[in-house]
Amino acid sequence: MIELFENQLIEQNRQSSKGNQLKWYDGEYWYKADYTGYEGFSEYVISHLLQKSSLDDSEYVLYETEEIKYNLQVFKGCKSKRFLKDDWQIITLERLFQSFMGEGLNKCIYRISGNEERLNFIVEQTERITGLRDFDKYICKLLTIDTFFLNEDRHTHNLAVLMNGKGEYDFCPIFDNGAGLLSDITMDYPLHGNLYELIDKVKPKTFCQNFDEQLECAEKLYGRHMQLYFTKDDVNKLIDAVEYDDNIKVRVKNIIFDRMRTYQYLFER
Repeated sequence: MIELFENQLIEQNRQSSKGNQLKWYDGEYWYKADYTGYEGFSEYVISHLLQKSSLDDSEYVLYETEEIKYNLQVFKGCKSKRFLKDDWQIITLERLFQSFMGEGLNKCIYRISGNEERLNFIVEQTERITGLRDFDKYICKLLTIDTFFLNEDRHTHNLAVLMNGKGEYDFCPIFDNGAGLLSDITMDYPLHGNLYELIDKVKPKTFCQNFDEQLECAEKLYGRHMQLYFTKDDVNKLIDAVEYDDNIKVRVKNIIFDRMRTYQYLFER
């Protein structure tokens, strides 16, 4: 457990569609408290399973579970190491498009009727503005992760790039997967609900409202750019290694096993 204080609390400038979590920074680690369920546990599970994928370690942020004491209350949550170098900052695509095109990305893409056309617009315009190459591969990886782990909160305010003081851009490590794995048990995905009905209920917020369509668009336009290597045994060991509510642990395992059956092709070598 770590105790955190008012002067370490972070002002929220990137809001989730479900509101704002309590977040802190102590100079080395970022901390997030659970807000609608088991977001910290979801961050932990997803990031550690990405260690058994084709991604390089630098391409994503690794999270650990953490208990956080703040204002005499104890919250479950997670922590991650600072990944920003000096003089670099996170720029959301919403903010980037607002600066360069005079309106936010969300407004831009929903004037476009087709899903493939929307995705192509995001990729082409981001590359044009930033000069980054292979943003298509980057977004394919991101959408693969979101689809497999059911991250419903990847909207235009948490798609991002990095920028330094010279105006140079770089890719942002993939982070903020806490809305995955049906973690919102307060509002949308109660623990007592039918798991498979709840899985069918989840919708993405990036550029369409169907995970399969979203991933199909990306793979059709740009190909497949990541593989998953973990096994059921890896999932069991990872989840069993952490003290957490048993009902949540069973549920998360069952979600992942269902996704492994559904997306078997992502495990083909």
